[in-house]
Amino acid sequence: MQRKSAVLLRIWVIAWLFWTTTAYAGPELIDPFIGEYTGQAKVEVDGVEHNRDLKVSIAHTKGGFNVTWDTTKIKASGKSKTKSYSINFVSSPRPNVFASAMKVNVFGGHVALDPMQGDPYVWARIEGPTLTVYALHILDDGGYEMQVYDRTIAEGGLELRFSRIRNGTSLRDIRASLGRIGSGG
Repeated sequence: MQRKSAVLLRIWVIAWLFWTTTAYAGPELIDPFIGEYTGQAKVEVDGVEHNRDLKVSIAHTKGGFNVTWDTTKIKASGKSKTKSYSINFVSSPRPNVFASAMKVNVFGGHVALDPMQGDPYVWARIEGPTLTVYALHILDDGGYEMQVYDRTIAEGGLELRFSRIRNGTSLRDIRASLGRIGSGG
């Protein structure tokens, strides 16, 4: 009888966790953001202004959503370098907060990366018309770097604000308007 009660308790706890996860932060909150966006930003590096081409794609996935973005740095010489990132997010037990699902664990579940191994710890939240992606990096000396990507719904697309902070000091603050490609979500 005790074993049966323990099994029923475990089933109840799993059902409760599932219900609270989906009830608090359902992936439907991402619906207004679904689409592809493109734009350009001007960034000053060491006193020299550079153009950056920006592209963002936000799409539904099974159990959540994906944010993919490309940043192409264009130097005065005309040479360019593109960095691409793609992160899946799934619901969390907290309202409007989504956990990153960047790797698959031994049970087949998607989990966040380990910041103590040099990987970023990434999560997202939706607050009103703004989707924010946070990336926390623990530096080799134990300090931190935080990257924050605010993507706010605006007429015709998104307003992007990117900031990078290291140990409390602002290193970069970039703003850009991104236009929606096609009809979107």
